[in-house]
Amino acid sequence: MRTSTDFSPLYRSFIGFDHLASLMDKAARNEKQPSYPPYNIESLAEDKYRITMAVAGFAEEELDIESKQNHLIITGTKANAADKAERKFLHQGIAERNFERKFQLGDHVKVVGAFMENGLLHVDLEREIPEALKPRKIAINGKSLLEGNTE
Repeated sequence: MRTSTDFSPLYRSFIGFDHLASLMDKAARNEKQPSYPPYNIESLAEDKYRITMAVAGFAEEELDIESKQNHLIITGTKANAADKAERKFLHQGIAERNFERKFQLGDHVKVVGAFMENGLLHVDLEREIPEALKPRKIAINGKSLLEGNTE
């Protein structure tokens, strides 16, 4: 049974947030995203974030990080399995399978860097709000600028 939330009361006071309902609907959908590889999302400071992903067994050249249209896509592709066939495992607990992990980024969040350390991939993100979108004070002048000033 799926219940739908009515966001119409919010539209009376939140202007321009009509995409919020679709984002909440996507989040509410019970899409099964694979749990491999495990990851953490940290808040380092205000507007600074880090995604840390456990990618043991992957070399830097086997990983691809792409940012497009408010999505961050991290892909791991293992090289050919020919060298794996030569190895004989008694137990293989380190997964060596390909993966693709997608993250939805908020508005004005961009990737500022990535590095690997001790089998962990760290992706640093930062929210940079453009000057045009930052709050500004509006002066009260006493007369309308839209009226026909012929001065």
